[in-house]
Amino acid sequence: MNGVIVVDKPQDFTSFDVVAVMRGLSKEKKIGHTGTLDPMATGVLPLLLGRAAKALDLLPDGDKAYRAEFRLGERYDTGDVTGTLLETDGTPVDREALERAMAGFRGDYMQTPSMYSAVSVNGQRLYKLARKGIEVERPPRPVHIGELILESYDEFSRQGSLLVSCSKGTYIRVLIEDIAQAAGSLGVMTALRRTKACGFSIEEAVPLEDLRALASKEALEHRLRPIDSLFAAYPQVTVSGPQMIRFCNGGALDLKRLRLENEPSDGQRFRIYGLEKIFLGLGTADLKSDSMKFLKLFAEEG
Repeated sequence: MNGVIVVDKPQDFTSFDVVAVMRGLSKEKKIGHTGTLDPMATGVLPLLLGRAAKALDLLPDGDKAYRAEFRLGERYDTGDVTGTLLETDGTPVDREALERAMAGFRGDYMQTPSMYSAVSVNGQRLYKLARKGIEVERPPRPVHIGELILESYDEFSRQGSLLVSCSKGTYIRVLIEDIAQAAGSLGVMTALRRTKACGFSIEEAVPLEDLRALASKEALEHRLRPIDSLFAAYPQVTVSGPQMIRFCNGGALDLKRLRLENEPSDGQRFRIYGLEKIFLGLGTADLKSDSMKFLKLFAEEG
């Protein structure tokens, strides 16, 4: 089985738990996921099956989107309510103050990862150090917040929800803590749902129970998306029979002989299609050699 299945990850499952379930349902051993979701989180988790697993290190860096629930006035060691409560603060925060604080986080900002994160410092995962009671200095990292909307907020309970679109590597629980601090309070994430990842939306995601039902009817392939759906952001080019053979053997193609809609930029990636619109793989434009260099083959070999 080769392709992409977009799972709506259930709560209390790790991403690896979902992969394990799908291995059993699909009978496909080679499965990768496109980004870890914490057990408390739900939502979009694209799984790459079979030959699609070769795409893991080639996926476009598109924004991810989330709906996050929060509560002000509390700080937890993990940044979310699965951890231990460390501190409380009864300072009231009205909606206007919260909106003002949020304004400072739209666009680029430097975010310091939580100790309870998968970030590596000096070759060690932070969460492993945190579980041992060890705290180390974490250099802040640049992240981009494309959209930040206060969907709801109750000033009495100091609970609300955010809609966030952000770059890869952004920690939403840290964003909530940072916003709360800017508003003069503390904050904790109480729920998280990923609504977009790798170009797939929550409307396209399938609950795990539905996938189990399909597998029992041997109809799981009905939810299998083609490999090239992962690269929809890249322009496509169709090659001739001889060019197809050359590309599949790892050879570069002459850019001047390719029918490109627009002038390519150096290093730009393309989806390469052969006869009968068969997706072959990815190529990279090399302007110095005036060629389309072979990057990765996804078509069945032989």
